Amino acid sequence: MIRTVQTKDITENIKEMCIEANHFLSRDMCAVIRNAEKKEESPLGKQILEQLEENLSIASEEMIPICQDTGMAVVFLEIGQDVHLEGASLEDAVNEGVRRGYTGGFLRKSVVGDPLIRENTRDNTPAVIHTRIVPGEQVKITVAPKGFGSENMSRVFMLKPAEGIEGVKNAILTAVRDAGPNACPPMVVGVGIGGTFEKCALMAKEALTRETGAHSEIPYVKELEEEMLEKINGLGIGPGGLGGTTTALAVHINTYPTHIAGLPVAVNICCHVNRHVVRVL
Repeated sequence: MIRTVQTKDITENIKEMCIEANHFLSRDMCAVIRNAEKKEESPLGKQILEQLEENLSIASEEMIPICQDTGMAVVFLEIGQDVHLEGASLEDAVNEGVRRGYTGGFLRKSVVGDPLIRENTRDNTPAVIHTRIVPGEQVKITVAPKGFGSENMSRVFMLKPAEGIEGVKNAILTAVRDAGPNACPPMVVGVGIGGTFEKCALMAKEALTRETGAHSEIPYVKELEEEMLEKINGLGIGPGGLGGTTTALAVHINTYPTHIAGLPVAVNICCHVNRHVVRVL
C-alpha cells in the first residue's frame, strides 16, 4: 500500500530539528559527558567537563546555541519504498527546512556558495543530503549539524590490504593524535572501514549519529571500538586538549565489503557537541 507524504511536512520537521539540534544535546551525549566528568582523573580535565555540562544547561534553559559554530547541516533520509512524496522536490524541501531553521532560529550562517569565491549564502544552505530507499512506508530524518573545527581534523587513509587491522588501528590513532586539541575534545570518533573512497567517509559520518556508546553488532568490530577508545584516552590529550584521561567519549565503527586490492579507512571526528536529532514521519 502506497502512503503519501507531503514534502512540506519534511520541510517543517527539518526546520524544527535544526533548531533543536543546536540548542539541546541528545540525552545519550549528555549522559556520557556526565559520566566522563565523574571518571576524569585530571583536576583540570574534570573542571573543563563541569564547564561543558554548565554550558549545556545554559544553552537549553536560555535557548542559546550550544556552540557558536552551528555547523553545516548534514541530513540523512531513509525513505520507505512504499512512500509517495508529494509537493516540492525533496532536495528543495530539505533546503527550505534548513533555511527556515537557521534564519528563524537565529543560528549562525556558515555556508559559502562556492568553495573558492567564498560568498556566504546567508541562510546556511545548501545542506549535505544523503538519501537511501528502504523497505516500508515511513520517512526517517536525521539532522546532524557539523562544525568544522572537528570536521577539518578528519582523514581518509587508503591502506594496503596487507596492513590489516593493525594498519586500521594506527590510522585511527594517527588521525586523533594529529587532531590534538583542534577537534575540541572530548570527541566522538566515527570510523568507516571498507567500501570505496567515498563510501568509507560516508560510513564514518553515519557512525557519529549512532547512539553514543552503542556498539557494533559484529563481535570483532565491538572489540575494536572498545580497544580504540581505551587507546585514544591513553593519549593524554584530555578535555580541551589540556591533558587528562578523557580524550574521546566513544568510538563508533561501521564496516562494508571492499575490493581485493584495497582497505579504505575514514576517520570522521566530532567534538563534544555531537549534534544529531532523529524523527520518523
